[in-house]
Amino acid sequence: MSLLSLCQMRFLKISGGIFENPFKTKMEPNWTSWPVLEEEMFAFSSQLGDATAQLKQAFKDPAIIPALCAVMSGSQNPQIRQSAAVMLRLRVKKHWKKISPNDRESLKAVVLQAFMQETEHTVQHSLSQLCAVMVKHETPDRWPALLQLLNQSTKSSNPNDRQVGLLLLNKVMESNPEPFKPHYCQLLQLFSTVLQDHNNPTALYYCILTLTAITAFTGSEEMNQMRSIIPGLIVALKHLIKADQGQASEAMEVFNELMESEVSIIVPHVADMVRFCLEVGSDTALTDSLRVKALSCIAFLIKLKSKTVLKQKLLNPILQAIFPVLTAVPPPGEEDPEDEEDDSGDGTDNDNPKHCAAQIIDTMALHMPPEKLFQHLMPLTQSCLASENPYQRKGGLMCLAVLAEGCADHIRTKMLSSVLQTVCQSLSDSNQVVRSAGLFALGQFSEHLQPEVSKYCAELMPLLLGYLSSLNQAKVGHVTKAFYALENFMENLGADIEPYLPTLMDTMLSALNSTDNLKIKELAVSAIGAIANAAKELLVPYFPPVIESLKGFLTTTTEEMRSLQTQSLDTLSVLARTIGKDVFSPLAAECVRLGLNLTDTIDDPDLRRCTYSLYSAVSTVSPDCLTPHLTAITTVMLLALKSNEGITAHLEEDKTFVLLDDDDDDNEEEKDADDFLEDDTETDVHDVAGFTVENAYIDEKEDACDALGEIAFNTGAVFQPFLESSFQQVYEMRDFPHEDVRRAAFGAMGQFCRAQHKVWNENPNEANHQALLKLLDVVLPCFLETVRTDHERQVVMGVLETMNNVMKSCKEEVFKNPARLKEISYVIRDVLKKKTVCQDGGGDEVDDEDQQAEYDAMLQEFAGEGIPLLASSVPADSFAPFLNDLLPLIMGKAKSTCTVADKSFAVGTIGEILQALVGVSGGRGVAGRLSNRLLPVLVAGVRDSDPEVRNNSVFGLGCLAQAAGPIVVSDYPMMLSVFSNLLVKESDLRVIDNLCAALCRMIMSNVEAVPLEQVVPALVNRLPLKEDMEENKTVFSCLAMLYTNSPALIVKLMKPIVAASTHVLGNKDVDNETQNTLAALMREFAQHHSADFQAAVTSLPGEQQATLSAAIAAS
Repeated sequence: MSLLSLCQMRFLKISGGIFENPFKTKMEPNWTSWPVLEEEMFAFSSQLGDATAQLKQAFKDPAIIPALCAVMSGSQNPQIRQSAAVMLRLRVKKHWKKISPNDRESLKAVVLQAFMQETEHTVQHSLSQLCAVMVKHETPDRWPALLQLLNQSTKSSNPNDRQVGLLLLNKVMESNPEPFKPHYCQLLQLFSTVLQDHNNPTALYYCILTLTAITAFTGSEEMNQMRSIIPGLIVALKHLIKADQGQASEAMEVFNELMESEVSIIVPHVADMVRFCLEVGSDTALTDSLRVKALSCIAFLIKLKSKTVLKQKLLNPILQAIFPVLTAVPPPGEEDPEDEEDDSGDGTDNDNPKHCAAQIIDTMALHMPPEKLFQHLMPLTQSCLASENPYQRKGGLMCLAVLAEGCADHIRTKMLSSVLQTVCQSLSDSNQVVRSAGLFALGQFSEHLQPEVSKYCAELMPLLLGYLSSLNQAKVGHVTKAFYALENFMENLGADIEPYLPTLMDTMLSALNSTDNLKIKELAVSAIGAIANAAKELLVPYFPPVIESLKGFLTTTTEEMRSLQTQSLDTLSVLARTIGKDVFSPLAAECVRLGLNLTDTIDDPDLRRCTYSLYSAVSTVSPDCLTPHLTAITTVMLLALKSNEGITAHLEEDKTFVLLDDDDDDNEEEKDADDFLEDDTETDVHDVAGFTVENAYIDEKEDACDALGEIAFNTGAVFQPFLESSFQQVYEMRDFPHEDVRRAAFGAMGQFCRAQHKVWNENPNEANHQALLKLLDVVLPCFLETVRTDHERQVVMGVLETMNNVMKSCKEEVFKNPARLKEISYVIRDVLKKKTVCQDGGGDEVDDEDQQAEYDAMLQEFAGEGIPLLASSVPADSFAPFLNDLLPLIMGKAKSTCTVADKSFAVGTIGEILQALVGVSGGRGVAGRLSNRLLPVLVAGVRDSDPEVRNNSVFGLGCLAQAAGPIVVSDYPMMLSVFSNLLVKESDLRVIDNLCAALCRMIMSNVEAVPLEQVVPALVNRLPLKEDMEENKTVFSCLAMLYTNSPALIVKLMKPIVAASTHVLGNKDVDNETQNTLAALMREFAQHHSADFQAAVTSLPGEQQATLSAAIAAS
């Protein structure tokens, strides 16, 4: 009798276990007898009658397991054998713990025997998955027969046996790679051999998939073996591409896994890998999906290891290879996806090589120093832009467009005028493909090259308005691109939009009222939001007709209006934030009701997301309107965070099989504690071929986090009943796979801390204080860990910014925990030293300090901004040892060889640290001790060629005088000489404003050390301040002090002081405290020096006289 028959017999003889004789007589049909079961399974697979219901009945009988074993081993029909293996896997996975040890051994033997005798690949596949599930429960060491079978089959001289053995190995390893660790060295030797088996592509395929599965679990002991496999792996992939491009595309995932898990394995072979990926990506004979996979590998490598790519001189070869892909002409009669008329304009078609080529350049811009990138890139781009071929010109424009985000500073400071000229010329190109690319580039420039790009308003606005008016509205795809460019440009114009408002609003309102095209209406609604962001209160005259239109769109419920409704909610939120509290408040309560009605009647993640933003916006103007609805609002947002909706697990089986076993055990109360530890409802990760998450649901989670944080802060004490549940749910999102959701979750956690601090400030009882400290003790360690370990730079920037806001709001409460000062200082130090994971920290490359990607510099700026906040929150002597550690890292960025952005950041941070020391105990002593180190850095900055560096250095010198007091008096003559020289030749208005303020700080700190008769007239002569309105506080506090100390000097200068005051009094950009100081000084003049004051007033224009009288009367 065969081993199989013995096993079957043994199953049937077991007594007292969970298996009973399936052939016992019953009144009803016995679904678990082999012939009946096989018949039912055939009916089930053929979708006949009520087979599913009957099989479900059979599944409730414990004897189903031996019966399925018998069918799986003995049926003549391969489809039935496969179904039995799948069903058995589902059953075993769920009920393994209830199978006795003896029965498990029998089952293991039966499954392996079935696998060895099987000849059909599909059945072998399902059997190997069954083994994989059993290995998860059993571990390999408790199943020596499996290890023996794997060993024999993978080394067999029969190619087919090797294939099947590698299939089985792949499935069990993917299911549970870690327990196999002791066997990794042996496995890697096997892979090394198999990868040379070029005539057996299926074996290559399973070998590479298994290598992919174990990569994340390999350690230092396997490192050398892993490295030595790479050349063979590349050759094997070349052979697999010839045999099966689909399998090759899947197998290429191995590179991403290697780079993500242990990039040092790849580093010695980077050049070979890049060459291979470029060959595949450039080969137009291959499928798009394979080419996309290859090009994506290069983008991923640049993101992770840009320094290695530069060091190995791979930048130029990559650019030379991808430019032909970027500029390729589509096949005759076809267009690129983004140029097709029905393109949505949202860039969602990522699965084509051309898009990937642009993405590689985008990634380079974000991760490489601009100087090094542009040196190789610009000659290629310029030659494209000058070409006769429209697709070459399009490629050149696309290249400029994708550089704008990552290399913004470089473009703004070195080449903005010339690239803008190029883009503007492209808008009159004879070819629409080129014009579309030009619009995209202009939109990108407008978004990323602020504020400089807005200075070209007079040239660009007429051009864009003219372009828009000339368009054929039937070509909605192209109109969309024109709106994109116009919107991005308008949004940042501020008050400069005023001359264009009538034309813009006429255009938009007529689009809302006259066209039947819903897409055009949607574009106009979106544009009104952009206009509102710039125009703010200037939009009030147009508010009634806009609101009328939006209400009309928001109260209809037809499906085709959905996109327009979503956009209308977005624009309504912008209006709430920009149009002014007085205008919007009367509508606030109605807006909240409208949002709740929409989410009650329509189930759409985009629509819900926009209602969250609307509630958030309403909380900024009329928080009371939210109070009655907070339960409903928070409930829907927390549900969105909890929900797995939109996350699709791709099951390898048809879902109908899962239906057979979807009932949990019949007697729930009989479940023991162990069963509860295993969450049966979870999809086993082994059944999942991958996950897809719909973007709309990711966006909804992100916006829910943002809104909860802002609403908590703005509504204050009334949010308290919802704070804990909101915090818990948001805290769960800190590990969410998508970085935008993580970033928003950390932002909301920071807002909750600030909200609790505000509540404690308004009601300072012990319970509120303890709640704040408890919150900070959970949130801050979480922030610090994320800065060190998160792979995504954007997330880390977001966390640093949020942590800075928490320190700004909660000040010394953050440092009630004695360890916190050291922890935060050390994390800032690690970012400045590029030691965190997202900075490719701990790499072996020597870093070229003076050149780095702009975004890497920006990350360090966010960290640096925390230093003055630390300085202002704790006694100076406590912070001094940490400041001594941090200062050299900041000062290193002020060297003459550094970029303008770095120098500006360095001297600006030094100035803010000194300003912070003014207000804390012991600050004067610490500032004095630092003065010798800081003076030379700041004086050098005052002489810099860049106005921003000069401005920040002047500010820093003034703060040094203020913070160090008498200690720096001996340096006053030198400082005054530097300022005097600058004042003569400086043309930048902001620098002049800061010069005035710095002189005032010097005077207020050491009045005796300044020759007032010379300095004060020169200072007053430069008033009023033109750009830096905040410094009016410093200037007029100083003049008020001088009036008290040396009235004669100030009275002599009364006329220019009074004239300057009319620009400050009533100016909404100047704070009330400053206005009150100034009004008091004017009253002093009026009361004690009435003749001089009257003479000064009468010399003013009538409008200014009225301003002055009104301000004095009001104060």
